[in-house]
Amino acid sequence: MLTLTQNIVILISMMVGSMLFMTLLNRIWPREKRQAHNDLIGWQLNIIGTTYAVILGFMLYTVWTEFAAANLNVDLEASALRNIYRLAEGLPEQQRVRLEMQARAYADAVINQDWPEMGRNQTPEESHNINQAMWKTLMEVKVASPTEIVAEDHAISELSSLTEHRRTRLLQSLYRLPTIFWGVLLIGGLLTIASASLFGSANARLHSLQVFFFTLLITLVLLAIADVNLPFRGWVHVSNYAFVRAQENMKD
Repeated sequence: MLTLTQNIVILISMMVGSMLFMTLLNRIWPREKRQAHNDLIGWQLNIIGTTYAVILGFMLYTVWTEFAAANLNVDLEASALRNIYRLAEGLPEQQRVRLEMQARAYADAVINQDWPEMGRNQTPEESHNINQAMWKTLMEVKVASPTEIVAEDHAISELSSLTEHRRTRLLQSLYRLPTIFWGVLLIGGLLTIASASLFGSANARLHSLQVFFFTLLITLVLLAIADVNLPFRGWVHVSNYAFVRAQENMKD
């Protein structure tokens, strides 16, 4: 989990580090002497750069897909909660009042407890307890009319969806790229930047500028992967806006 400040510090550190590496490299192995090996270095950079670009693009696509899926799942969970609140109108008075109160309490718990706890890599419990109470309420319904039968049936269906989406949300909050993947990304990035720095260019300033831009691009993509990789933590995270809207709707 990275904050915006940490992202900026890492970005600046990588830029400075790449420039210092080039300066040290030029002192140890002057660029004039490296020009004779440009064919071999260029071939190496082409192979490593292409391979790393494919890996980087695939990882970014994977974490973004997971992030979008987490965002959609939150919307579906909030939608199921609103539907349960509306369907409570068709239940007997005692269960209607209790289920409406529980639906509002669920939204409050998700906003005020689930999101902060998921941000701290903890497993929320309050919404789970309310979810269990909602099931108990529906199971106690004694239907007496066709309207109540339909309302209870649809409410059970929506509560099943709500339970499933909540479980999925908790699993997604714990999802992260395996360590081995981060090793591939970091080592691949260092090798690619080092290979670009080895190239013997006649124009030292232009070469430094190219390596600077290359490092900037790779670092930005890696930071994007790190931020999106944790959909409920960090400064880039799935919003609880869907539940805020559901909370507002259930107050009407």
